[in-house]
Amino acid sequence: MNELEKDGAKEQAGGKFQKVKGRVKEAAGNLTGNEDLEAEGEADQVEGNIRDKVGEAGRKIGGAADRLEDKLTGKD
Repeated sequence: MNELEKDGAKEQAGGKFQKVKGRVKEAAGNLTGNEDLEAEGEADQVEGNIRDKVGEAGRKIGGAADRLEDKLTGKD
């Protein structure tokens, strides 16, 4: 696994955590009637989705780069 794949995996994990944190905040906002907390939770979920997708893309690009390098160097 190259650095791009590692960074992608780390970003993807962070995104998943951000989404869960957002769901908790949103639910807490709903329960308490705190619209600001609810909105903050929704925003955290959007940010988490973005980080998840960016991380996924990084992992895929890193894997593709490794495969290309293997083909070019005859390691496949």
